[in-house]
Parts: sequence; structure tokens; C-alpha cells
Amino acid sequence: MKDTPHVCSRCIMDTTVPDIEFDENGKCTYCKLHDLLEEKFPGGEEREQRLKNMVEEIKSRGKGKKYDCVVGVSGGCDSTYLIYWAKKVGIRPLAVHLDNGWNSEIAEENMRKAVEKLAVDIKTVQVDLEEFNDLQLAFLKASVPDVEVPTDIGIYSTLFRVAKEENIPSILNGHSFRTEGSVPRGWTYMDGTYIESVYKKHGKKKRLEHFDNLKITNLISYVFIRRIKEYRPLEYIDYDKKEAGQLLEKEVGWKDYGGHHYESIYTRFVASYLLLEKFGIDKRKVTLSARIRSGKMTREEALKKIGEKPYPIEKVQADKDYILGRFGINEEEFDDIMSAPPRSFHVYHTSYSTIHRLRFFIKIACKMGLLPDIIYEKYAK
Repeated sequence: MKDTPHVCSRCIMDTTVPDIEFDENGKCTYCKLHDLLEEKFPGGEEREQRLKNMVEEIKSRGKGKKYDCVVGVSGGCDSTYLIYWAKKVGIRPLAVHLDNGWNSEIAEENMRKAVEKLAVDIKTVQVDLEEFNDLQLAFLKASVPDVEVPTDIGIYSTLFRVAKEENIPSILNGHSFRTEGSVPRGWTYMDGTYIESVYKKHGKKKRLEHFDNLKITNLISYVFIRRIKEYRPLEYIDYDKKEAGQLLEKEVGWKDYGGHHYESIYTRFVASYLLLEKFGIDKRKVTLSARIRSGKMTREEALKKIGEKPYPIEKVQADKDYILGRFGINEEEFDDIMSAPPRSFHVYHTSYSTIHRLRFFIKIACKMGLLPDIIYEKYAK
């Protein structure tokens, strides 16, 4: 019999999270991180003024150019709201979508409606599907929980590359710690070296030829040489995903797709089945805990929600059949993947030790606003 996880006294993060710690009052590491970020992004008039200053800075940096910024879009609530907000405050965004072949029909329709209604240009970048399928399958074979990292890295790298190619100085990121929280490093770790290492071990060709990877050297070039700067406006806005969804439904015809990041068929399957069944990871704990800390939900409501199945089993099976068909594997091969012992990113070659050695410089870069604070807190501290 498994031990019952110890749960934080404030949120619902628990001892299923690697390296989680609790203080004398039972408050967890991630609540402390939230409070730290609340100090950095305070509310009231100060937050409003800093948001105003951000908008002016983005416009100033984009002066004389066709676009002020790049915004990654997926058809999800956060990214759709971000381009809506940008247009409302007079920022000229270029929407960029990385098409990895997993878009749901609702996501496709949401993106189409949003860019049309808001009169925003969109640039769609398509991955090499054969190679990308093999890369995602390699991460499944690696037996690590970081199976979504190829998409995450691909999106981030694509935004920087497009910004460079189009001479756009700024990137808008739709993350907010108040609604998204911070995913534990042991649940999702990513860097470009890790991508290469996993593919070399488990991929067909051992070397990626088309994937738009992002390694430390690439990031240094984009941020410190090209001076492309990332902004996170939702950190300064009293943003509520439910209210934002209702607004977008009214303004641009946006439709809900049923769950956090369920706009992607693969992400939906990973979050609602694979991570839960193989690793015991329920990422809803992260977002629900964030809502508790931000006063958008009670702890009791979150505990009730986490006790419910995230997705109907018949729909999980349909997603599974589709995914196995695309990867070209059968049920037996997938069962082997599911039954393989879970591994950590530490098993593979990564840039983690390098990042940790550079923590002083990363901290300075975060204080200067060149890198998001979470990079230091999650990877370098």
C-alpha cells in the first residue's frame, strides 16, 4: 500500500512532487515562490504603472518597424487573450503558431477567428512531421515525464527565430504565476542539450536535422546580442482565465476546449492519462494551487476537483488510438513504454550543471528584466 501524500496546508501541492519542502506551518516550497513573485509584481497602483511603462517600452522598441512584438498563439485562452489585450492597448503584434500536427479542430477555429476579428497577421511555422514524431516517440521511450518538452522548446525557439528574422525586438509571453503556477523541475525539465541527448539515445537517426532547437548559446545570442526581450504582461493584470474565456467568447467567438492546454490532442492525452498512469503526476495540482493562492478558488473546491477524473475514458482511448497510429506503434509497444521504470532528466546529458554554474549571471539578467525570474528560481537557484 502506498503512503498517503502529505499535502500543503495552504494549497494542494503534495509529496508526489520531487524535492518539495514544507515550513513549520506546513506551507510548501511553491507557496513561498508564489509569495516571492507577489512581492516582485505587487498589486494596486504600482502594478498599473509598471504595466503602463511596459506598454510604452514595447511600443518604443518597435518604433519604425512593422510589428512591435511576436506573440505565440495556440488557440488557447491565454494566448488568445494576449493578442486581444495587445490590440486593445495599441501594440502591434505578429501572431506566430508552431504547427506540430496536434491541433484540435476547436484550437484551429479559435486561432482563425481571433486573428480575423482582431485584424492580426499570423505566421504559421510547420515542423517536419516525420522527425518531430520520432522526437516525441524518443521521449516516450526515454521513460521521463518531460514528454511535452519538444513542443515547449520548439515554440520558444520559433518565437525567437521569427523575431530575429522579422527584426522584431520583443516577445509577449502569456504565462502568469497567479493562474499557471510553476511546474516542478522534477515534473518538467527542459533545455536544448537534453533534447539532443534523448534523441541520440532513442531516435531513429540519432541527430536532429530539422528541429528548431534552443540551446544556451542560442538563447545568449538572442537575448544579449540581438537584444530580443521577453515580456509577461499577465503578471501585471488581474487575470482570471474563466473571466477571460467569457470575454473572448463574446468578442471573438472563442470556444472552450475542455481543460488546461487541451487545445492539443497530444497534450490532452499526456496530461489526462500518460502522466497520471505512468508517473503519478497530476499537473492540475499546479494550476489549482495557483488559483487557491490567488484567491480564485478555495482549497476545498480544489481538493474536490482533483478527486475527479480529468477526461472521460472513452475520449482518452480515442486520443490514444490516434496517437499510436501517428507514431506507428502498436498496443504492445505502448504497453512496454508505460511499464518501463520511470527515469529522471538527470539520467541524460543536459545543461543543468552549466546553468547552475552560471546562476550569478542569470540572477543579474533576471533583475535587469532580460530573462524571466522563474528561470533563476526553477533552474539556477
